[in-house]
Amino acid sequence: MGIKENIEQLREKIEYHNNRYYNEDNPEVSDYEYDMLMQKLKQLEKEHPEYEDANSPTKKVGGTAKRQAGVLVRHNVPMLSLQDMFSKEEILEFVEDMQKQLEDPEFVVEYKIDGLSLSLRYEYGKLKLAETRGDGVTFGEDVTENARVIEDVKQTLRDKPKYLEIRGEVYMKNEDFDAVNELQELLGKKAFANPRNCAAGTLRQLDPSVTKERKLSMFVFNIQQVDGIVFETHTQGYEFLKNQGIPVIDDYRLCKTGEEVWKAIEAIGENRGKLPYDIDGAVVKVNSYRDREQLGATSKVPRWAAAYKYPPEEKETVLREIELSVGRTGRITPTAVFDPVRLCGTSVSRATLHNQDFMDELDIGVLDTVVVYKSGEIIPKIKEVKKEKRPAGWVKFQIPDACPVCGEKLVRDKDTADMKCINESCPAQLERQIINFVGRDAMDMKGFGAVYITELIKKGYIKSAADIYSLKESRDALIEEGLIGKEKNTDKLLSVIEKSKENDAYKLLTGLGIPNVGKAAAKAIMRKFRTFDSLIRATSEELQEVEDIGGVSAESILRFFAKKENQELMERFKAAGVNMECYMEDGMDGGDGRLSGKTFVITGTLPNLDRREAAALIEKFGGKVTNSVSKKTSYLLAGEKAGSKQTKAESLGIPVISEAMLLEMTGGK
Repeated sequence: MGIKENIEQLREKIEYHNNRYYNEDNPEVSDYEYDMLMQKLKQLEKEHPEYEDANSPTKKVGGTAKRQAGVLVRHNVPMLSLQDMFSKEEILEFVEDMQKQLEDPEFVVEYKIDGLSLSLRYEYGKLKLAETRGDGVTFGEDVTENARVIEDVKQTLRDKPKYLEIRGEVYMKNEDFDAVNELQELLGKKAFANPRNCAAGTLRQLDPSVTKERKLSMFVFNIQQVDGIVFETHTQGYEFLKNQGIPVIDDYRLCKTGEEVWKAIEAIGENRGKLPYDIDGAVVKVNSYRDREQLGATSKVPRWAAAYKYPPEEKETVLREIELSVGRTGRITPTAVFDPVRLCGTSVSRATLHNQDFMDELDIGVLDTVVVYKSGEIIPKIKEVKKEKRPAGWVKFQIPDACPVCGEKLVRDKDTADMKCINESCPAQLERQIINFVGRDAMDMKGFGAVYITELIKKGYIKSAADIYSLKESRDALIEEGLIGKEKNTDKLLSVIEKSKENDAYKLLTGLGIPNVGKAAAKAIMRKFRTFDSLIRATSEELQEVEDIGGVSAESILRFFAKKENQELMERFKAAGVNMECYMEDGMDGGDGRLSGKTFVITGTLPNLDRREAAALIEKFGGKVTNSVSKKTSYLLAGEKAGSKQTKAESLGIPVISEAMLLEMTGGK
């Protein structure tokens, strides 16, 4: 890959992660992993200025302004990012640079709170507007009504300056975050990954009562603009804000030299695990407002401040148990259960150990002291075992020969490290098979949750997926036992089950859970064979004529339909009235084939459709959606902040279309 392509790929990847973090409040990678991508891009752009691009993520703030909790408002003062630093040398260089440009500068070192940035505007002491960062330069979201219910946001100030705009960070204390996730669990809803995501999503809620209930907090870290009072320094501004009852960043420190700044950063780092909230770094700021004005800012960051980012957090804990679970395919997954530790804002007590080979490499056993960290700030992982802390009588853990659920003998998969239970009647496998069968990508039975499935299997109502279509015969017993709730809830689910019989056949094929046959493969297979009768009679050669179906997938399909129990399963589906034919005319998903043979790439934020909806629309009319632009691409569907994919498409002469043009092409509205 050439330098230019490498740079474009990095820009595209960073834009994707920016959208996940700033706009969807759902990051996929850790701050550290993101920072390393950004550092790599900055270095490449520095070494190759010929590929400079004003739209590069290194030149702008990461988010886009959205219309969720309120209307868009224009920033009076840009809400810029900070330049990130990762070493003592960078910090000392920053301080030295400031000392060269300024006369005897003073520095403030303070916590970098991990939350969502918010600006508050006051007129004559009254709160008039609260706005999010948005794109950081021009627009943010009006979230005033939600901000008013945050206890730390003062409605009225003691003093009454003509105008005051302050900026801070909305965050969640760890105990408040834990309480929210406990409630989510009780309600059967998805838990938040970390306090920052929860705070960001909560601030954008349409209902302020939800915001109030979740107990957001706020620290103010800067006076953006003021009319009616004059401050000479950042710390003077803090004293004024404290007198108004406004919480400012805890425990800030004044420094004169680079070594003092570094010692303050180290002290904050040592204290971070004891705080009741999360911080992800320390901020170094020039104290004098006059000096700040002299230094100014770039389009992305102020020149008078920098953020030191601490390395990923790791903690030691004691392994108490290794649990074994059985997956849908019979695969045994060992899970470490250890004394709870707090990482990246959440309390964690479990981590996967993958397989026996992984455990052998760690040389792990119960009562070992282990080092735990978080990958992507979401998934807990065990990094190493502290063997010097190993207790007397320690025994290395070995997965037993028998399935922990049904007791049948386990078999090691050929050419893999996986141990499997091959008993297809194993209750643990059945539960996961049914969860897959009723899922959104398969038969899409909305409301058929895992709790119901577990109980129905336990009570003997479901022994295979086909039994789902016999549940209506047990309606009265189900209501009497309360397995799906009261009468109304039971009838609602039975109605959903009945409606699923009308699904296109590819959904049934997806739901069968055949190894290597997901939704996309199932669609392609059913487009070719049209009916299950034809599919079941297909040869390996015929199956491999389907795009992206190779020998391994073909063998999995043949093996599945060769089994007598699966042949009986298909007969039961047919007898129950489940559709066994492909509806897609001319090979399309209900469309007329007008986009047949066309390949699309989707990039940027579309005004109305999300990417999944846009892809579904294209596929409905026979088009194909891929991830990368190439000479084979027919159209690039581009929204706001399209980035490097649009640049590449234009350079290749590929037509760039808007959402409106796509809708016109498909006759949609």
